[in-house]
Amino acid sequence: MVMKRKAIRSVLYYLLIIARFIIRLFPLGLGLFIGGILGRLAYYIVRKERIKTLANLRLAFGKEKSEKEIRRIGREVFANLGKNLVELADFPKINKSNINTLVSENGLHKINKALGKKNGVIILASHFGNWELLAAYLTLKDYRGPVIARKIYYEKYDRLLNDLRASKNVEVIYRDESPKKILRVLKSGGMIGILADQDVDSVEGVFVDFFGELAYTPTAPVSLALATGAQILPCFLIREGNRRTFIVEDPIELEISGNKERDVAINTQKWSRVIESYLRKYPEQWVWMHRRWKTRPEDKNK
Repeated sequence: MVMKRKAIRSVLYYLLIIARFIIRLFPLGLGLFIGGILGRLAYYIVRKERIKTLANLRLAFGKEKSEKEIRRIGREVFANLGKNLVELADFPKINKSNINTLVSENGLHKINKALGKKNGVIILASHFGNWELLAAYLTLKDYRGPVIARKIYYEKYDRLLNDLRASKNVEVIYRDESPKKILRVLKSGGMIGILADQDVDSVEGVFVDFFGELAYTPTAPVSLALATGAQILPCFLIREGNRRTFIVEDPIELEISGNKERDVAINTQKWSRVIESYLRKYPEQWVWMHRRWKTRPEDKNK
């Protein structure tokens, strides 16, 4: 069974290499059109992921949206991921000379202001829109700082993704590396990027309200901010047709009472509400196949 999985992963890896080569032959607009079609096709093929996506959408929107609308959103979630893969494959074509034609911005001045305080900046992103392009956009606009990432289980996949990141000077610190690396960046007044919108039961977290349900949520952004004085800036790269907009929200105003446990919980809830507000407005652009509510309070009490 293990050998079979390795063989499948190897075949998929070389298919990705071939697909990346073919995608680069097309203009980006045509590639996005094809990526959207293939993503919608995957919705019907990848049954397990489709079931998880629809189940999560029903949990979040079942009282607000019809089953027809939920299924439409589900298809578009897959279409967005197809487009993301096209953009990722096309990273070599994206550079300083054309980035402004691909991505407009709303709020970069907020990052400048936060960096000016010299206490560090935490760019709080989510698996929304195209988060890899978000990181590349910042480096192309000369904002430097590592992103915190989880190592992909299959080394060839991990190397392929990191090669694409490196082509845009996106530096990676793996989540299981020493936290001292992250603290050094922030304490020097630098910037880090972090994705913290998923249920990862192997990291420190708290339960917050997310779409009316308790969701186990990483506390790293708030813990780092409390330890260093860094500002937390929620950022989003929204897809609007073939255009994208990079949006920087206002810094999270941290409530500090001196009770660390309380402060971590309250402020984690604050930034979670910001992410939820974007998911409600653009539900097609989040990875709903992730089991966001898998960890339950009773699991942590064992």
